[in-house]
Amino acid sequence: MENRPTRVRLLDAAHDLMLTLGLARTTTKEIARAAGCSEAALYKHFDSKEDLFVRVLSERLPPLAPLLSSLAAEPGRRSLEENLTEIAHQACLFYEQSFPIAASLYAEPQLKRRHDEAMREHGTGPHIPIEGLDAYLRAEQALGRVRPGADTFAGASLLLGACAQRAFAYEAAQERPDAAGFAARLARTLVAGLAA
Repeated sequence: MENRPTRVRLLDAAHDLMLTLGLARTTTKEIARAAGCSEAALYKHFDSKEDLFVRVLSERLPPLAPLLSSLAAEPGRRSLEENLTEIAHQACLFYEQSFPIAASLYAEPQLKRRHDEAMREHGTGPHIPIEGLDAYLRAEQALGRVRPGADTFAGASLLLGACAQRAFAYEAAQERPDAAGFAARLARTLVAGLAA
């Protein structure tokens, strides 16, 4: 008998199936079966497949949002380059894992609309990390570690966009650039443009 709670089994099964089949092809029936429970049990824990997807993103993928929130709340901790390297590394891992899950959304407009609605209801979406990184950079700007007049929103968009692009651009390649090395190079380049 499975000793993990049903909710945990459902999240694990959804994560595995969404990674292998994509969100569009994964059904709640398959998720429930893989978790060893009924579809009715799934709906006791999650409102919809979209709700389950949002929970998979926040609970099963590398934690990008909490990192951004903690850095924005405590700017000045470590060097700007060290912080941006950590953010870029987490973002690379997050997008690398979320890209295969979410890519199928763009093939089904109705599913994409439902997904977008669920993201809005949960107060999340792909723009949230950009806003979080922008908030962190503005906090560093207030401390004088980011030069006055630097466009922190553009900097945040560039860093996270590059991390997302790494996941997309190298999906078909034999190998992606190493996440840690890629993150360090991105951070070094961004710091050269932003640092006071």
